[in-house]
Amino acid sequence: MFTEFTGRPTTRSAATLSAVGLLGLATLLAFCLDSQVSLTSLAMVYLLAVVVAAYLLDWVASAATAVAAVTALNFLFVPPRWTFEVESRDHLIALSAMLVVSLVISHLARGLRREAALARLNEQRAQQLQWLATELGAAQTPQEVCELGRRALLQAFAGPVLLVGLDPDGSMQTETSVPSLVRQGLQQCVKENAILGPGTGRWPGLNAWYLPMGNAEETLGVVQVQPARAGDNEGRLHAAALVALLGQALLRLRLNRAVLAAQGEAQRQHLLNTFLAAISHDLRTPLAAITGAATSLQTQGERLSHASRERLMGSIVSEATYLNTLAENTLHLTRLTSQKTMLPLQWESLEELVGTAVARIRQRDPDRRISTRVQPGLPLVRAEPVLMGRLLANLLDNALHYSDGPVEVTAQAGPAELSLCVKDRGRGLTEELKARLFLPFSRGDHTGLRGAGLGLAVCHAIASAHGGRLSARNRKGGGAAFCLTLTLEPQPDLSEAMP
Repeated sequence: MFTEFTGRPTTRSAATLSAVGLLGLATLLAFCLDSQVSLTSLAMVYLLAVVVAAYLLDWVASAATAVAAVTALNFLFVPPRWTFEVESRDHLIALSAMLVVSLVISHLARGLRREAALARLNEQRAQQLQWLATELGAAQTPQEVCELGRRALLQAFAGPVLLVGLDPDGSMQTETSVPSLVRQGLQQCVKENAILGPGTGRWPGLNAWYLPMGNAEETLGVVQVQPARAGDNEGRLHAAALVALLGQALLRLRLNRAVLAAQGEAQRQHLLNTFLAAISHDLRTPLAAITGAATSLQTQGERLSHASRERLMGSIVSEATYLNTLAENTLHLTRLTSQKTMLPLQWESLEELVGTAVARIRQRDPDRRISTRVQPGLPLVRAEPVLMGRLLANLLDNALHYSDGPVEVTAQAGPAELSLCVKDRGRGLTEELKARLFLPFSRGDHTGLRGAGLGLAVCHAIASAHGGRLSARNRKGGGAAFCLTLTLEPQPDLSEAMP
């Protein structure tokens, strides 16, 4: 986590104690070496203390240590001892040179310390910018962007920090408790789309920096940062870099929303065009058949034989049934995929749903190829009966349409799930077909068989709307099995509903 560097937290009293301690250690060492080394060596001991003080302490304390070291050397060791007098010209020159060297060392150490602190600060700021850029790359909402920005600014500056977003109409999302001067600064920052505050040449009387979020063409928000000093150019540049990252993240989110909206519109148009292209033939063909049969009955009904009239009326019924199925599938698919609607689910008996759907489909199955195998005592399921009936009807129609053998409907319950399968003995499913099986307008390669390719797409949408899943697999011995799996829920207490 980034932490702003603020220098050594040394108080004035602590600096004084440190200087006194260094001088005391130097003096003690000098007394120990007094009888063994020359005065020049003793001066080096004090100079060492000055160098250490210059590295550890601030300018005032290190300079005071330098003066005190020269004074202590003169008073304690330069003849005549225990006085501030200097008898020898050489000693006076040495003490003066030592004082100048000590002050120069303190000054140079101060500059090196400042440069080192600035280097550490710049490194930490660079690390913070990298961290913020990484975190913003994963942000998904403007609220996440603003929260990350607030955290970063509070880590880099003492605060307080204020982030204000703009509504699409340009109005600011500020609270009524914001002071009028702050509100004016925010509004002026949006108006000028430039940084305001100390050191910027714009509104220098403000006590904070006001930075716009966005780009040169558009402002998406404003940030207020405190404290703001006119001479802190590096701090202002760092705040501007942080705010620039926030503006880029907000622009990215807006661009992503625009791209998603454009993709959705393009997908809708593509779906509409595909739908029109797919069903145009499937609509015209049955309508033409119905019109032709009805016209023949109207104009030549008395001259047609009974068998011919029955054939024409059967064609009308068959084609009208196909149109009705196509219309129902289209309406259900549009309803289930265009918006997230909550279905009015109620407790239903799966045995009754299967029985009703099979009985209706058997009217179009003169060979009675459909058989059922339903486990007795199945638990109730929460379902929308019309949609569930449409799912079963589509699966049965699909099985009868694409296979000539028997069709079997099975239903059984497991510990946590209920499975309903429609099995046929047709050609089965290729790997290519499995990948697009439940897509709208997707059909297998069955020459001579018509269909818009909506049935399985509607089944998949209905299964998803019920919180279940629809899967398909090939059967051993040939054919395919389409299975609906529903999660079992706690059963209702039927005793309360009984009279």
